[in-house]
Amino acid sequence: MYGQQEQAAPQAYLASVEGRLTADGCATRWENWAGVPVLVGRRADFKMRWMATKLHLFTVAAAVPEITVPAISAFTDQVMKYAKDTKGGLPVGMQNGVGAFPVLVSDRVDPAAVRWAEEQQRIKFACMTRPVVVDSARQYVGMYRGKPALGRVYASYFIEKGSRYFYGQ
Repeated sequence: MYGQQEQAAPQAYLASVEGRLTADGCATRWENWAGVPVLVGRRADFKMRWMATKLHLFTVAAAVPEITVPAISAFTDQVMKYAKDTKGGLPVGMQNGVGAFPVLVSDRVDPAAVRWAEEQQRIKFACMTRPVVVDSARQYVGMYRGKPALGRVYASYFIEKGSRYFYGQ
C-alpha cells in the first residue's frame, strides 16, 4: 500500500517544483487526471535565434506509486497530446512549437526508467519532450541533458529550464 508517509517526499518535491515554476514566470495550476493530482506549469517564449518561433513550454508533474519504463513512456505520450491540444493559437509548426517536461516522482523507481529518460529527447512534429524521472528516495533526477541534431536550436533552453525546475539551480 502506498500510504501517506510514503507520499511525503514526492509531494514535497512537487511543491518545490511548483515554487520554481512560479518564480520563473510560469502559470501553474493543479488538475485531476483520472484521480491523480497533476501539477501543470506553462509559459511561452519567442526568440529570433529560434528562427523567429514561439515555443510553448509545458511542465506536467505527478507523484505516482512506482515509475517503470511503460509508466513514463505512457505519461510522456499523454503530456505531449495534452500540450498540443491545449496550446491554442496557430497549429504547431506554423512559427510555433511545443516543448514539454513530463515529470513523474516516486520513492520506487525502476533504474531502467531513469536510463530511458536520460537517453534522448522524444520528438514528434514540432513537439519535443524531455521526460523527467525523479527518485525521491535517492534524491536523483534523471533527464536528457544533451543537444540533439533535431531541435538543437532549443537545446540550451531545455537544459537551462530543466536545471532550474528540477535540480533547484
